[in-house]
Amino acid sequence: MQYDFLKQFPRRMKNVGRYAILYANSSQKTVWKQFGFDSVDEQMNVIFSLLLYMMEQSLKEEHCTLDEIGAYLDNLNTTYFKKQMSYEDCRKLGDFIINVILSNEGRPMYFQGYNFEAQAYEQQSISYVANKVVYPDADVKRTSYYLTDDGYNLLLGTLEIESNMKLTIHEILFRMQLEKQNYDKAVDSIKNVFNLLRIQLQKIQDAMRRIRRNALSYSVADYQVLLEENMDTISDTRKQFLEYRGMVQNRVKQLEEEHINVQKLSEKEEENLQNLLIIENYLNRAIDEHQKILNNHLDLKALYTRELEELSQMSLIQRFSLRNELFDGLLQQPERLEYLDYFLRPLFLQEPEKIYNINKAFEIQRPLSRRQEIDAREELDFDEETWRKEQEQMRLKKMQQYETCLSYLLDRLFLEGEFLLSDCQKDLQDGGAEQLIPNVEIFKEVMVELLKSRVIDIPALQKERSEFIQESGGGFQLNEMLLNLLETRQERAEKQLERIYVQRTGEESVLFENVESPSGKKKSIRCSNVDFKAEWKQTKEE
Repeated sequence: MQYDFLKQFPRRMKNVGRYAILYANSSQKTVWKQFGFDSVDEQMNVIFSLLLYMMEQSLKEEHCTLDEIGAYLDNLNTTYFKKQMSYEDCRKLGDFIINVILSNEGRPMYFQGYNFEAQAYEQQSISYVANKVVYPDADVKRTSYYLTDDGYNLLLGTLEIESNMKLTIHEILFRMQLEKQNYDKAVDSIKNVFNLLRIQLQKIQDAMRRIRRNALSYSVADYQVLLEENMDTISDTRKQFLEYRGMVQNRVKQLEEEHINVQKLSEKEEENLQNLLIIENYLNRAIDEHQKILNNHLDLKALYTRELEELSQMSLIQRFSLRNELFDGLLQQPERLEYLDYFLRPLFLQEPEKIYNINKAFEIQRPLSRRQEIDAREELDFDEETWRKEQEQMRLKKMQQYETCLSYLLDRLFLEGEFLLSDCQKDLQDGGAEQLIPNVEIFKEVMVELLKSRVIDIPALQKERSEFIQESGGGFQLNEMLLNLLETRQERAEKQLERIYVQRTGEESVLFENVESPSGKKKSIRCSNVDFKAEWKQTKEE
């Protein structure tokens, strides 16, 4: 399936259907107006108040008949709703909610949820309440109502779990799934954990934007709740994630050591290996999000403190009326015009008259030359737009050099299938050095990233890019550039590239002479010999 996040879509739609059917059954009924509940808000409040009463009665294993429902609604109306209803009206209202809205007058209720794997709609049955016969008073027979599973799920979904509890629950599920080696389910759990961390980070950033706009619009209570959530998230998450990553890395290492060639793995083991690699990737990203939350948490505290201090300082500014304090005073004492410059001087940002400050005499005297250097550095000005254009041109030139180096290796891989870095030495001697080694820094960074990856799984990278959208950082990203280069080459190639293996051979090192450094000087590079090997996708004919 191309979009794995749509696998559980019918289950999600059943949760949505519980609310949709309830709203459809209630909003189309005019009976509400007879009881004085005209708006949808009032109607929903009454329905859920009754559902909560039924749940409490069920949990206490007590009867919930229409008489008891009528008494409950009558008590609510007398104390809170204040509608013109008698006890008999409240009993009729309870009967209407139970038998018409929640039971649909005895007709079954269904909601269609689309199954993307089966490519068809699935009919989801929904039932809120059920009933049973009880005998509360000897031979008197009554009907008692209770909630079904759908009714319980409907109510439990209305009261959200605290944010810190959500993260804890998903972490517990993730740990249990790792211990039981249910790696496919562990992938979904770690994705949920990562999403919760990303939501927490976005909440902090949104709070900082609100504080910058107007600190008074962000209450101290909201600030306290957010800080507590941050502390709960920060406390143990990083340590636990590092432990999980260690477990996953050990398991990956075991699989790779037991089966050096990935083709020797069974289908289940290969699936486990792919899931473990995805889990390791999300754990790394979750640790990064944790660090961002910590940094933004500290920034939030500093920002809120500073904004409140500035607001408190503004309250100390003394304000006065120009007409009362200035104009009327001048009319009474015109001779005061002589001192008007004392009043107008601050308005024109003129420096006040200098006075001798005795405290300056006891300060440590800094060298005058150093102070002049600082002043000169502060007064330096430049064209920011021109500087940004130059920086962008330098970045584009550097990215072009990365692409040139990686393109050379890919072209040779498509041509030969497997080659050694020492095989490229002859090409460099013939004048092709600028293709593989635009400069020392570029070549070194590309080789380090390739050796760190060891095995580059092209379908896994394509799947990851289709599932996750991330803004580019502007620097060199091996996986992203490799996929972009392969898109143009795969169309022209007869065979599809499946994996790339990069490893040191342990043979004699390779020497490249007269290679240009970033500063323009010629240098020699001695590096380990590296083996590049391509694995092609098997077609049906093969």
